[in-house]
Amino acid sequence: MRRTLLPGLIFLLAIGLVGRLVASALPVNHLIVTILLGLIIGNFYGIPDWTRTAVGTHKVWLELGIVVMGASVALDRVFAAGPTVFLLVVATVATTVLVVELLARFVFTIHEETGSLLAAGSGICGVSAVVAIAESIHADDACVAYAAATILLFDTTTLFVYPLVGHVLGLSNTVFGIWAGLTMFSTGPVTAAGVAYSQSAGQWALLVKLTRNALIGFVAIAYAVYYARKRDSPDSNEVAADGGTNTVSWQFLWETFPRFVIGFLVVMVVANVGLLTAAQIDSLSHLSDWAFLIAFAGLGLEFQVDELRSTGFKPILVVLSGLFVVATVMLVVVQALF
Repeated sequence: MRRTLLPGLIFLLAIGLVGRLVASALPVNHLIVTILLGLIIGNFYGIPDWTRTAVGTHKVWLELGIVVMGASVALDRVFAAGPTVFLLVVATVATTVLVVELLARFVFTIHEETGSLLAAGSGICGVSAVVAIAESIHADDACVAYAAATILLFDTTTLFVYPLVGHVLGLSNTVFGIWAGLTMFSTGPVTAAGVAYSQSAGQWALLVKLTRNALIGFVAIAYAVYYARKRDSPDSNEVAADGGTNTVSWQFLWETFPRFVIGFLVVMVVANVGLLTAAQIDSLSHLSDWAFLIAFAGLGLEFQVDELRSTGFKPILVVLSGLFVVATVMLVVVQALF
């Protein structure tokens, strides 16, 4: 295992170091350059077989970076904005799911399950939400592939577009971070875009995004109940919200809950109550930077343009329209509040 993992990790680290070197001569954050380098290598030259094991660990490195990044977050700011941010998250998730569902069903008339997967992916946490919701509603594999490809397309584009829009509009670090965390899709691109804008923006983007991620179980159960009743399926009892099935429901919530969020919260609390020295917090910050460097090199390598060609124009128009409406409205709201 070490023989196959170590060379691949060195390869990912080399991509990240080249990204840093290139970014030092350009007005672009090194994480964005690292993802671009990975994307170019992965699509033009392919992923070398001896690196595949390491590339497959990029999500682990991303989660590690997120967990230790908790040490850099000021808890007093979280408490001050907590209720407002939580309400914004709930409102954004509900609005996004509703808007995308309406667009999919009544404007562009695409397959109902595909529309629901697009709504979940847009509203909660990208491809992870697509997979979780697909499992809860027993969606067809073709619908899953269609929705996942569409979400990946927007993960790739928003990663570069959001920081550009933020700089053009002159958004503050707080406004940009909260806006990106509310409206972008997957955790990796949100983190990369936030940190690329500034360290402070990255912290806000991460806090808001993790709050959204935590809602995935509840949304999955809501969709499962809706589709089970719609189909009058005998499996509906497994997710029905009645007294006889609460154990199954809570189990499903725990299974779909992103557990690294707990690690992030624990590290954040430990650092803020004074159990870590300034030097230790600084070391964790450096560890987070290196973990992100490896994670985003792997993320770029796994972005395969060929896989996006199967995506039709209707799902793209559904997600684009929904994102434009929600992102525009939430930007106005966030600017007014912060």
